[in-house]
Amino acid sequence: MVRSGQGPSGVRKPLAVTAGVWRLDARARRRAVFFIVAAYPMIEKTINLRGLKCPLPALRTRKALKAVAAGDVIVVECTDPLAAIDIPNLLRQTGDALESSASADGVLTFRIRKA
Repeated sequence: MVRSGQGPSGVRKPLAVTAGVWRLDARARRRAVFFIVAAYPMIEKTINLRGLKCPLPALRTRKALKAVAAGDVIVVECTDPLAAIDIPNLLRQTGDALESSASADGVLTFRIRKA
């Protein structure tokens, strides 16, 4: 008996053809995802925006977000108290995710994941 994804000899095929579209079987999909993740690790970039006043922290954050790939993380450190309002509003506009925000010793730290 031949099941889908197996040849006549019972050996699993890495690719199956369905309606003219090449699709990976479940095992090959897992391997492909593993190799893609291993080959392209997520990047975490830290930006020091201490001493800059409004609106520069938000503008520099927007510029940094344009320069990174989806899934990468940017850690923004700034001292401007208005950045606590500006950066979350910026992220609502761009659709990126604010993973965490913290304030310690007058330094606001935002951890942002690019969508």
